Amino acid sequence: MGKLHVLPADSFGLNFITKEYIPVGEDEYYLRFKQNSEKNHRWRALTLGELESLIKNGNSCTDWNKILVEDPFNAHLIKNSFFAGLVRISALEENYLKYHDFTVPTGITNSKIISSDIGKNCAIHDCAYISHYIIGDHVILSRIDELCATNHAKFGEGIIKEGEDESVRISIEVVNEAGGREVLPFAEMIPADAFLWARYRDNKKLIERFKKITQEQRDNRRGYYGIIGSEAVIKSCCIIKDVSFGESVYVKGANKLKNLTVKSSSNEPTQIGEGVELVNGIIGFGCRIFYGVKAIRFVLGNNSALKYGTRFIHSILGDNSTISCCEVLNSLIFPYHEQHHNNSFLIATMIQGQSNMAAGATVGSNHNTRGNDGEIIAGRGFWPGLSSTLKHNCKFASFVLLNKGNYPSELNISFPFSLVSENAQKNRLEIMPAYHWMYNMYALIRNNKKFATRDKRITKIQKIETNCFAPDTAMEMEDAIAELNSLIEQTWQKAGNPFLSAKKIIASHEAEIRNMLIIVPNAERLKERESVLLKPIEAWHAYHDMLIWYGVKTLFDFFEKEHCSIKKFEHITLEEVERNWVNMGGQLVPEKKLFALMDRIANGDFLTWNQIHEEYEVLYAQYPYDKAENAYAVLCRIKGVSKLTKELWNEYIDESLRIRKFIEEEILKTKLKDYTNPFRDITYRNKAERDAVLGKVEDNPIIQESKIETEYFFSQAEKMRL
Repeated sequence: MGKLHVLPADSFGLNFITKEYIPVGEDEYYLRFKQNSEKNHRWRALTLGELESLIKNGNSCTDWNKILVEDPFNAHLIKNSFFAGLVRISALEENYLKYHDFTVPTGITNSKIISSDIGKNCAIHDCAYISHYIIGDHVILSRIDELCATNHAKFGEGIIKEGEDESVRISIEVVNEAGGREVLPFAEMIPADAFLWARYRDNKKLIERFKKITQEQRDNRRGYYGIIGSEAVIKSCCIIKDVSFGESVYVKGANKLKNLTVKSSSNEPTQIGEGVELVNGIIGFGCRIFYGVKAIRFVLGNNSALKYGTRFIHSILGDNSTISCCEVLNSLIFPYHEQHHNNSFLIATMIQGQSNMAAGATVGSNHNTRGNDGEIIAGRGFWPGLSSTLKHNCKFASFVLLNKGNYPSELNISFPFSLVSENAQKNRLEIMPAYHWMYNMYALIRNNKKFATRDKRITKIQKIETNCFAPDTAMEMEDAIAELNSLIEQTWQKAGNPFLSAKKIIASHEAEIRNMLIIVPNAERLKERESVLLKPIEAWHAYHDMLIWYGVKTLFDFFEKEHCSIKKFEHITLEEVERNWVNMGGQLVPEKKLFALMDRIANGDFLTWNQIHEEYEVLYAQYPYDKAENAYAVLCRIKGVSKLTKELWNEYIDESLRIRKFIEEEILKTKLKDYTNPFRDITYRNKAERDAVLGKVEDNPIIQESKIETEYFFSQAEKMRL
């Protein structure tokens, strides 16, 4: 049966809220008047002269008594338009509004306005249908087919209005295509919120509390109008329904925008471009969405972009990220994610930030179960190489680089900073732990710097740790050393040797252990072949150096900022220092503190998500101390002591000076490969042409900065000695 209704002419523009949802003593406009208070305006009825002018200019209205205006008001600027319901027009003077090269006169022409408020000196032209919107000052609306809000508009949030069934609630199925990790979107949502909601599903009390907070922090009454913030520009669009637009938003050529919150401000304007279709989403400040993007059930963090036909469904993208061309489904992605190629896809994953997807990378969708219920979880810095193919389920430590390959089975890579390769010729999986430190230092340090410089956010709700040497990676490196120790000891014994600790084996029998093949038993599901460690002894040394560097550098920076010394931590006991850390949407948090916060949430200590975000701020304020305390504990554990003595601290400083020099040398060495490879020169007529295009290696800013940083670190070291 069709849903077309025939309405009496005198009801057009009225009865936005049906009677059963209007409180006693109120009318259908009571929420509208709350959104746009009469205290801020001096509305008046039309004068007889203004009415005559409006009619003479081809305008019509169902009831001219419901048209209210505000002085100064120039009726001659309204032409060939139709009005219905209560329409309130603020000051209207003869001016022009210009945005880039698009200039239009203020006024209303060739448009249909239904029960809406129009701000000061707006330009509304050729808009076929504008219904139930509150429009800010100096707004341009041009050539829009349909712009309307319903009485049950939720603006992209996962709530239900009074009288609605639970089945209409919008959720986002992240990480798992089959469901079970769904989250309810809300305007303030950041990756940290989605992570807690999706990850800790076994805490039913917590999950129920999240849902309750999301629902109850919003008014469930029907009748809220759509909002278009001041100085917004919306032109050449087809359908816009139930969308809340922030100030200074720029929308051009969109096909369909439905059930959205688009956050925007004069300092962080959001832009939406040609051919996009966006449904059921939250869009952050300073975002760009252009050229044929299709996004459904999504959250987009601040200063992020979707471009060039991206298909983005049931997914959440963190701040400072860009996705172009490709397909992303059912994924929770932390800040600083880059994915630029039209032949990659990312499905049913949790990618924990600072990541990059190469062309042809197929991460997800290859399910090994009887349903589409697989998952892939990757730590910070995940980088699957060209045409790499993964199957569910997989888990990766931080800063794992996947070599090109079709990985035939599930993977569990626990070694951070490693290179993983599919060796088809030898039919084995190869893992080189600490690869980035040993052979890719330039890229490692460059990435450390680039993330901070790419943070263009002004609104920084999600706090992000971009340093690759941090408590989460320190924890992984300690675990990796323990695993290396175990594997080295087992390999040594299997060769018929008596038990020795890995440290003694490396110290006394390094040449022998280097010649032994070290097998990782649980890195891959396939049991028919081996998973082999490459350069495990070098990696063992590298991880120790990386931990020393993390520990000393972190303490140096903390002591310098807080004007203290190593004595600051003399009182602590290692057992009290939290070793386990959690990447909470980009913000690193000690696990004990995170669990304590979740207990408080579950017990009802917070009524809104903004209150929870304030607790994130408290944790972030404690982070410098917690991180320094963790660094101190790491240095103690390396030496197997409970406290750092003066002698041991000075010894660590000497070690760190050697490591700092190594970092500087490796940055130059790894970048120099780009200049010493003879095939790099074949496209240039001579060296001068090459240097004109690429620049000289010694002029590279990363290399120059590394020298300055070495000098500074050496000067720090002298101050920190005891």
